[in-house]
Amino acid sequence: MPPLLWDVFCRVIDNFGDVGVCWRLSADLAARGHQVRLWIDDASALAWMAPQGVSGVQVLPWPDAAPATGVGQVLVEAFGCGAPDIFFATKTIASDADTTSPASKNYPLLINLEYLSAESYVERCHRLPSPISTGPCQGAVRWFFYPGFTPATGGLLRESNLAARLQQFDRAGWRTRHGIGAQQWAVSLFCYEPPVLPAFLQQLQSVGAQLLVTPGRAAAAVQACANHQPPITWLQPCTQHAFDELLWGCDLNCVRGEDSLVRALWAGQPLLWHIYPQEDNAHHAKLQAFLDWLQAPPSLRQLHCAWNGIEPTQTLPHLDAHALQQWRECIQAARQRLLAQRDLLTQLLGFVAEKS
Repeated sequence: MPPLLWDVFCRVIDNFGDVGVCWRLSADLAARGHQVRLWIDDASALAWMAPQGVSGVQVLPWPDAAPATGVGQVLVEAFGCGAPDIFFATKTIASDADTTSPASKNYPLLINLEYLSAESYVERCHRLPSPISTGPCQGAVRWFFYPGFTPATGGLLRESNLAARLQQFDRAGWRTRHGIGAQQWAVSLFCYEPPVLPAFLQQLQSVGAQLLVTPGRAAAAVQACANHQPPITWLQPCTQHAFDELLWGCDLNCVRGEDSLVRALWAGQPLLWHIYPQEDNAHHAKLQAFLDWLQAPPSLRQLHCAWNGIEPTQTLPHLDAHALQQWRECIQAARQRLLAQRDLLTQLLGFVAEKS
């Protein structure tokens, strides 16, 4: 495929996950030779997440006018944020044209990059078109592209140099620099406010684990637990590469949202996912679907249900070396299944080539 100009749109809703996914996608596109304009309504997190930027990615504020140089060949709406209508204002279409062929109407290819889920609807809805019948975009087609965990979905973001970076990572050196003993557990914490956090901290204290706490809500949640605190390292905001290394260096990773879940899977260490809570409890089914795909053993399911408050009376399983090894084997088996599949961007590029 020749290099293309991509317009990626992002509205920041859930703290850092939206911008994190969009930045990784944009950077990976640039690494594969494409040009990207990342239009975002709040780019403040990129100041510490990707302070150096990357060649080929231009970060721009949310647009109030179409670019004077023209729109990109591909528009990506992250998580249904909606590309501005003004990007279609200069486009014309033939009223009797085939509505499933954007290229025939001189429209850019419009792709809605959806949320990550292991639920069964993802396979059904992945790559489906949705013709736009009203408004300035009338006649355009929005294509739904679903990330996922199976070959029938869009897969997960996995940059081409990830395996090499992981192989070259000096885990022992990283742990020494962070004051972690040779036999000590290291636990990273990136979460909302888990209802069983006090009991979790008590268990970590009992085994002498080192807790590495990310800033923001996780730090505030830990500070609210006055008793039974294990040794704690309070972390500062860090780059995405440094966050990857945090996950690679720890023995248990408590993560939240989508981007950090994917990175924890690639890390291959035991993980605990704090799923983004929804008012109608739709996240309960989403979490169960993920645990089913993960083939999680009962103790890991129990841990997730307690952590997420799915079952209010659920208690934490006992944290010991046997449980940790069982969870590690589960995550590493899942990682192997994912590595056998094509990554999200490779699939997305194939989709664009097919529809252009």
